[in-house]
Amino acid sequence: MASSPLEILHSVFGYTEFRGPQQAIVEQLIAGGDALVLMPTGGGKSLCYQIPALIRQGTAIVVSPLIALMQDQVDALREAGVAAAYLNSSLSAEDQREVERRLLDGELNLLYVAPERLLTPRFLSLLERNEVALFAIDEAHCVSQWGHDFRPEYRELAVLHQRFPQVPRIALTATADDRTREEIVERLALQDAKQFVSSFDRPNIRYHVGLRHNARRQVMEFLERHRGETGIMYALSRRKVDETATWLAEAGFDALPYHAGLDAATRNAHQRRFLREDGLVMVATVAFGMGIDKPDVRFVAHLDLPRSMEGYYQETGRAGRDSLPAEAWMIYGLSDVVTMSQMIAQSESADERKRVERQKLESLLAYAEATQCRRELLLAAFGEEYHGPCGHCDNCIEPPKTWDATVPAQKALSAVYRSGQRFGSGHVISILRGEDSTRMTDLGHDRLSTFGIGADMDEKQWRSVFRQLLAMGLLEADAEGFGTLRLTKTSRDVLTGNQSVRLREDARPARASRKRRDSQLVTGGSLGVEAYEQPLWDELRKLRTQLARQHGVPPYVIFHDATLLAMLRALPSNEAELSSISGVGEAKLKRYGQDFLAVINAQE
Repeated sequence: MASSPLEILHSVFGYTEFRGPQQAIVEQLIAGGDALVLMPTGGGKSLCYQIPALIRQGTAIVVSPLIALMQDQVDALREAGVAAAYLNSSLSAEDQREVERRLLDGELNLLYVAPERLLTPRFLSLLERNEVALFAIDEAHCVSQWGHDFRPEYRELAVLHQRFPQVPRIALTATADDRTREEIVERLALQDAKQFVSSFDRPNIRYHVGLRHNARRQVMEFLERHRGETGIMYALSRRKVDETATWLAEAGFDALPYHAGLDAATRNAHQRRFLREDGLVMVATVAFGMGIDKPDVRFVAHLDLPRSMEGYYQETGRAGRDSLPAEAWMIYGLSDVVTMSQMIAQSESADERKRVERQKLESLLAYAEATQCRRELLLAAFGEEYHGPCGHCDNCIEPPKTWDATVPAQKALSAVYRSGQRFGSGHVISILRGEDSTRMTDLGHDRLSTFGIGADMDEKQWRSVFRQLLAMGLLEADAEGFGTLRLTKTSRDVLTGNQSVRLREDARPARASRKRRDSQLVTGGSLGVEAYEQPLWDELRKLRTQLARQHGVPPYVIFHDATLLAMLRALPSNEAELSSISGVGEAKLKRYGQDFLAVINAQE
């Protein structure tokens, strides 16, 4: 076996150079020092302990929470000629004894074990009879009670430092905000460990978040762009998982369900198919995914809001591990906030944990409703400063329009207050819209001053307003989880006129004249392109297709047909004129402007 890290990197793993902090981490462990590694999925965390394991004397013990991940890692190492094994419940008693014999005889470079097994007196005694090269604690965020994958047994792993003080330890995770990072250090006694924090940015992932209005149609349109590709689709409930997997299969997609309600044999079979086959869509609850080491997942879709930014980042990070273009796609609605609030309230967690979980949910909702660069917001959640726009998320590609919604916000907040802060958004919207009903009369809410003052907006528009007010922290869902709305400390400034409110334009009252103008522009047959305009129209569409292929996005992501049609009619000759066309934001102007101007100006 080669003796230097670089030689092993090349001869065993086939790479010619280290990436990012890998070499520094490897050298830290080889020298006997501890390390805490925060590195995004696909960043090459495994090499950071696998290479030292091949250089240091003894066997490296890798703590991993998932059987499937252990098996995949060991299979890959064995293919590379490394003596590796795992100990878990999938092995027969005879096979387990054989692995233990190989451990005691010093025949193994790496041994993967679950934390539950490692912590047993028998296994700890076994390790004391063996030379341990290092301890690697994978998925270290599981130690945090504030994390999305909390596992109590992880908190007991500090015993490794107590019983094997001279053995270096490395804790690794792809997800940890400041609170989780502090808890990892405290719980695992890593105060003296050197910390290696890589950028959390996954530049190959395109982020898209949209409102859920016709879920099945939206999902089908999304999957048609990814037909034949491998992906994960997350849903909140087991029932939704089963229903979605069924109708996707009926629609011709190779889709399988995965959730804790399925028997272990079915879950294992489905997970194995996902890992081994191409083009399969796994529809799952969050029970699926941690530690999935599949490089060619081209998309991760969320049909409901996750519980936190950590969970969202961890789950979307399972896409594009091979650094090739991938998509993180999510649709959501106000009902998601109510459902998640209920789940938090009804859990058996301590009040402090519930409070933190509500804060995390509110942060995620704010991210979903944001009008600024998604990447900028996502990285900020992990303490990383990123100067957008990235030009690659939905808000950068198609910047959302905003409008002054101060007055509707005041109406909404006032209606919540005057109805006693005891009702959900549905009833408050009925008050605003002046909808008569027996319940309204019985409650006396038809006599409120806010009754009917929002009749100029329909229910869908008001739901958007309430959703965005929740995201902005101007309203909060009740702590008991019944979906009722209450004002916050910041609501007063809006009600008194000291703070204005700008919302995404999806909540703006429609203007009939504008709707008529838009419909005349983009509907009907060939979009009204005249014969003499056809050559330039074809060239514009051809360029759009070429750019879409280069950037790995659908053509409409470059520019909508309406924008191309406006170019065709306006014939801009410079960037200033092009920037005035609807759909051409700063990021698109910078990225594509010169290419489209060249095509337009080439026409006689």
